[in-house]
Formats: sequence, structure tokens, C-alpha cells
Amino acid sequence: MNTNKNEVLGIEPITKLLLKFSIPAIIGMIVNALYNVVDKIFLGQVNSLAIGGVHLTYPLSLAIMAFAMLVGMGGNSLSSIRLGQGRKDQAEKILGNSFTMLIILSLLISIVIFFFLEPILIILGSKDVLLPYAMDYMKIIAIGIPFQMIGFGLNYFIRGEGSPTVAMGTMLIGAITNIILDYVFVILLGLGVKGAALATIIGQFFSFIWVLMFFFGSKSSIRITKENIKLKLHTVGEILSLGLSPFGMQIASSLVITIFNIQLAKFGNENAITAMGIVQSISTIAFMPIFGLNQGSQPILGYNFGAKKYQRVKRTLIYAIIIATIYISICYCVIMLAPELLINLFIVNASNINTIMPITVEALKVTSFVFPILGFQILSSNYFQATGKPVIGVILSLSRQLIVLLPVLLILPKFFGLLGVWLAYPVSDLIAFILSLIFLTRDIKNLNKGIEIEKAQEF
Repeated sequence: MNTNKNEVLGIEPITKLLLKFSIPAIIGMIVNALYNVVDKIFLGQVNSLAIGGVHLTYPLSLAIMAFAMLVGMGGNSLSSIRLGQGRKDQAEKILGNSFTMLIILSLLISIVIFFFLEPILIILGSKDVLLPYAMDYMKIIAIGIPFQMIGFGLNYFIRGEGSPTVAMGTMLIGAITNIILDYVFVILLGLGVKGAALATIIGQFFSFIWVLMFFFGSKSSIRITKENIKLKLHTVGEILSLGLSPFGMQIASSLVITIFNIQLAKFGNENAITAMGIVQSISTIAFMPIFGLNQGSQPILGYNFGAKKYQRVKRTLIYAIIIATIYISICYCVIMLAPELLINLFIVNASNINTIMPITVEALKVTSFVFPILGFQILSSNYFQATGKPVIGVILSLSRQLIVLLPVLLILPKFFGLLGVWLAYPVSDLIAFILSLIFLTRDIKNLNKGIEIEKAQEF
């Protein structure tokens, strides 16, 4: 029964599998994004500066999630390939080692952030006006880091072993709890950023419990066992190598957003930082379905690549890119035609709305200028990671998030001021798209050779 659940990845029609795995992942990713976005929506009803303060903690949140993705996505990619090869015992060893790694990393990160928060936030660009908000929020978030990392990291395995609906439940439980408690703590009790942080870590705790119940119960085809939690150097190395691509992307994002905040403070003010917090929230919601599609397609790509079913690998990639491109193009049209409608979700009651609105509209339109090509770029990076080519995946991930974006971000504001800060995103996105096209075109040629061999063997 459990074997059949894994084998459907190599048998069922690609479109059916993409829907089956991606829709729960998309819902889960959107719901998970609401942790940060809903905090800002509720805080914006009380004090728009609180949005800026919470946004200043975002690079730190990205860095935390980077380590969860390093282990979770790396381990899941490797586990999916092993399941495709019919090596279930190896998949369970990878799961057990990943669990131990997440425990160790999360505890270390939690301790460091809790005791060194203020100097960390100052390094990340926090200013006097916004620093108190950032401190109040992140001090509480640090306590819940183990729940966050373990729950989020192991959730990749739930999806990878063939239970996307359960994985969606992980996200739903935490986020719904967070939304309800945000209203109670922030609006009803007036706890401000502290209330938003409390709501977040309580939601993460429930997600954490849900994930552990699954892997220590009887419903999972691969389980966490005492025999497999002891770290093996070779297994750890394989997990980390395949997790480098998403880890690199997240760490690069953390670094770049830090530089963004520094540049915004230099060429703008706290209103520009608040505007960036709103833009980031809108962009996060817009791209979560593509990241969900990434997660949904990953086990399909990994299993079929491991099983040497290259034609199914190619079809999965093409269908995923088409879906992502159509979707993000629709988002692009909404942003360009009605930016104020989206921005008002955050600052409709703000006393300084007339000051923040024009800055945020400009930021949103400029940063979103090349959105229609980004579905291709993101799915291309995921393809290389899912098929066991982490080096190329890292290059493509970092090309958009660091290698190109960082120098552009440092150069353009010198000539265009605050507009140059916003322009950094579309310029780097365009260059990253070109690089992805070059790498993927070369790899598809190799994939086609495998398809020819596969067809020959059928006869």
C-alpha cells in the first residue's frame, strides 16, 4: 500500500500529479506566507511604523528559514530520489538524520538570536525610530525558532513521501491559529508587535506537533526511528549538498534585503522602509503559488529522474513553467492596473497614508516590472535541484538573489536615488532569466538524449 503511494509518481498522468501535489502545496505556502503578511496587516491598523519595524526583522526570518530549507529541501530531494530507486531504508535514514540536524541547528540559532538580538538588528539596518518595534517582535519569535524550523523542515518530507494533503494541513493549522490570535492579541488586547509575535509562535507550535504526530505515527510510508537519528557524516554531506540551492537563495535574499534596508534609509526614510515592507508582503503572496508549484513538482521530478523516466521529467518541467508563467502574468496585470487596492490592505487607516501611498505605488510597480518571466527562472532553478544538480541550482538561485542584484543595488541608487533602489529588482531579474535560459537549454539537450534511450528500450 505504501509502495503504491510512492510509485504513482512514475505512473499517473503528469497534469494529474501536478494538481494533486501542487494545489495542497500552493495552499500551504500561501497560508504559511500569511504568518508574516497578516502580522503586518493587523499592525498597520494600529501603527504603520510597526510594519517598518517588523520588516526590519525579515532578513533574520529569511536566514532562519534558510537553515530549515537547507536540511528540509535537501533531505527531501535526496529522499525522493532514493524512493524512486526503490531504496526505502535509505530514505528513512535520510529522514532521521534530517530530524536530528534540524533540532541541533534550531536550538543553536534560537540561543544566538535571543542573546545577541540588538546588535544583530543594528547590523541588519535597524534605525532608532523602528528598532524598538523590531526588538519587541523578534525577542519573542526567537523562543519559537525550534518549533518553526523542525515543523517547516520536516513538512517537505511529508509532501515528498506522497502525502501533500497532510503537508497542507501543517500550514493550515499554524496559520489559522496565527490569524485568529493576531486579532485577539493585536486588536482586542492591544499588545502590538508583542501580540503579533506571540500569535506567530503559538501557531508554529501547533504545526510542529502535527508534523511529529505524522512521522512518529503509522500513516507515513517513511518514519522517524531511533536507529536512524544518529548522524552519519556521508548522509549529512549529501543532504547539505542538495539543500545548498534553496539555502543559498534564502541567505542571499536575507543579505540583499539587509542592503535594501540600508539603502532605503540612506536614500529615503522610515516611510520608504515601511513601503518596502508592504511591497515585500504583496510580492510574497504573489509568488507563494509558484513556490508551491516548485514544491509540488519536486518529488515528481526527483522520483522520475531517479527511475530514469526522463520523458516524464521533461513534461513535468514544461507544464510547471507554463502554469507559473500564466499565473504570474495575471498577478502582473493586477499590480499594474490597481496597485492602490493592494496597498490599502495594509495602510487604509494610517494617519500618514497620503505620504506613504505614492512611495509604495512607485515601489510596487517598478519592482514588479518583469514579473511575467520569473516563473521560468524559479522553476528552472528548482529543476536542477530536484534532479540532483545542486551546483547549477545554486548558481541560478544566486544569480537573481545576490550575484547580479547586489552590485546593481549598490550602483543604481548613486545615479537615480530612491528610484534606483526599486530598479535593482527588475534589472537583476532580467539578467537571471537569461542565465537560466542558457543553462536549461543545455540540460534539456542531455535530457532529450535520455528520452531517446528510454524510447529505444521500450521497443
